[in-house]
Amino acid sequence: MRNTRRVVVTGIGFRSPIGNSLKELKESLLTGRSGIKIMSDWEKMENLRTRVAGICENIDEMVIERKYRRSMGRVAILASLACMSAIEDSGLEGNVIASTECGVSFGSTAGSSDSMEEFLEQIIEKRSLKGLQSSTYLKFMSHTCASNIATMFQVKGPLIASCTACTSGSQGIGFAYEAIQRGSANVMLAGGAEEMHILDAAIFDIMHATSTKFNSQPDMTPRPFDSGRDGLVVGEGGGCLVLEDYEYAKKRGAHIYAEITGFGNSCDGSHLTNPNDEGMAEAINRALKDASLSPGDIEHVNAHATATEAGDIAESKATYSLFKDSVPVSAFKGYMGHTLGACGAIESIITILMMNEGFIAPTRNLEIPDPRCAPINHVTGIVREQKFSIGMNNNFAFGGVNTSLIFKKI
Repeated sequence: MRNTRRVVVTGIGFRSPIGNSLKELKESLLTGRSGIKIMSDWEKMENLRTRVAGICENIDEMVIERKYRRSMGRVAILASLACMSAIEDSGLEGNVIASTECGVSFGSTAGSSDSMEEFLEQIIEKRSLKGLQSSTYLKFMSHTCASNIATMFQVKGPLIASCTACTSGSQGIGFAYEAIQRGSANVMLAGGAEEMHILDAAIFDIMHATSTKFNSQPDMTPRPFDSGRDGLVVGEGGGCLVLEDYEYAKKRGAHIYAEITGFGNSCDGSHLTNPNDEGMAEAINRALKDASLSPGDIEHVNAHATATEAGDIAESKATYSLFKDSVPVSAFKGYMGHTLGACGAIESIITILMMNEGFIAPTRNLEIPDPRCAPINHVTGIVREQKFSIGMNNNFAFGGVNTSLIFKKI
């Protein structure tokens, strides 16, 4: 039997390549601004073909006290800054956050790659521990975001760390939603983060999955679902949602952005890297079932859409199998790249923003849909002024991990 505790979003905070506030994010979506930059330093890496990435700007890490910052790499800094903004936005008092009523559910692909490089270079190349600090490990441990957030805000409720690559952020939100539903907490800090490091680009470059044709035209890539796409562009960022039990939020008079009504989580069980449309559809179906909704109730689908050949084709087939061409679909990696562990959180924030502001932004750089993709209802060209009350955000990851989240306007 489905738990009756309702879960709502009362605070939003993020750092992204296209803005660090809802005002900046909205402006970027309305004007089609790209956050993709040329990475000139990457020319020094032999055989690396891609030269572009989505980079966060105006990041002031000094607002984090040094006693907390010294155990944080950039990934935890982006996560913590997003949480600081979300908590401030929620209006929750510090004593509520620093209590057993509040928990953390936050993910990232891994810890800080930059800190790991520093640590391993000293050990492997110099065969020495001289100068290494114990805090360096705390920066690159897999649960660095969740743990540093919990320590910084003195959270004493449940702690969940999802490290499932590109679904880390969406699982962070989904698992937090489930924790509140079952009564484990009244408040959860939920989301995901990722820092930019050449290692991220190299991993996908080795797989021939990165964009290489637009190294001198960064605003032209990535191109989700487009016939001219040539791969993904890695990005960085952090996104946090403050989730609360509805009655708890209502009692304190909180501003409510949206309600989470469904979460679907599934695995393909077939291949570590090849996407499976049936597995994707299973996650979507689970979210619909959790929300007691039918496909016809969904008014917008926010697609994962990495701009890779296999990923886009499989996702379009999964989406079409449930919605045909009746539901508007748009994707947002064309604006900021693939923010990996952060994308599930940032793209959920975009869904909530558009739902509250009454518009649907188009898929950037989508000009001619790939005919091998299923004929879903792409939003292209200009922004649609369209009110909607129920939106879905889908994310998928290596390892055959699939997630689907449903948000409803209250």
